[in-house]
Amino acid sequence: MATPALRALREAHPNARIVLEGRPLFADLVEGLPTIDAFLPDPGRGLRRAIGRARRLRAERFDWAVLLPDSVRAAVAPFLARIPVRAGYARDAIRRALLTHGLEPPRQDGKRLPISMIERYLRIVRTLGCPDPPLRLEVPVRDEARKRIARRLEAAGLRDPFLLVTPGASFGSSKLWPVEHFASACDGIAREHGLRSVLAPGPGEEGIARAIAAAMKTRCLTLDDPPTTLAELAALVERCRLLLTNDTGPRQIAVALDRPVVVLMGPTDPRHTEHLLERQRVLREEVPCSPCHYKVCPIDHRCMTRLSPERAVAAAAELLA
Repeated sequence: MATPALRALREAHPNARIVLEGRPLFADLVEGLPTIDAFLPDPGRGLRRAIGRARRLRAERFDWAVLLPDSVRAAVAPFLARIPVRAGYARDAIRRALLTHGLEPPRQDGKRLPISMIERYLRIVRTLGCPDPPLRLEVPVRDEARKRIARRLEAAGLRDPFLLVTPGASFGSSKLWPVEHFASACDGIAREHGLRSVLAPGPGEEGIARAIAAAMKTRCLTLDDPPTTLAELAALVERCRLLLTNDTGPRQIAVALDRPVVVLMGPTDPRHTEHLLERQRVLREEVPCSPCHYKVCPIDHRCMTRLSPERAVAAAAELLA
């Protein structure tokens, strides 16, 4: 969802060296983005690592730090590195003191207003004079990842088209649709559209995928040994006929690659991702406690358990028509 902001920077400053910093696992996904020149892995939390990060940023002699996360931690190292321009949201007094260009978070009646993350990030680069680019997401798909996925699917005897299922969520268990619901929806889509399911769990999510496979009545393929990398996931999304997913990162990869996607949303506010909805069907249950943004549901997880498999099958039919 940050790629439009990155494109705005690139179009406004075509000769600049643009370096993206983030969690190390994202290097596998962003390699090849035309809007960046390099990727710096964030060393993580802790005082010693923060000091090392500041030294590294200072050695690079950056002119701008465009801070997409809202945390104080994200802003401390650029401040210590004495980067001349530091732009981002000033959500509190400490964060404001670390920035040269502090934006007020969107508010309505004194409360923070959830808006599309695309728009949220674009507001930061607009402050720096960058005009808006065309609103589309970007995800590069690497040839070596395409080849690895082709070999894995061929070895399993699976041919296109197929339904891709990403049943995990790094956010927490509150975002997980129940195993039995996934199994029932996959079976329904297989019966109605002839799409065999490919389950693609991330690291640590293998048990969820295996449980879904065990509960299904139709044939499926589980890519759990090893689990797919982010680069392989992008190659799978590019190749699939339809994606069925919780409200997680694969959803945005599907949007970037113009693949239809059925999204199962529970505890999070849909306004954060209310963009480019033409080929998406976002399914929610209107329960009084949602959106709560809890990582673990403290009650009965009704926002997800009441979201029926039949709704997912019907949404798939709309997108596949």
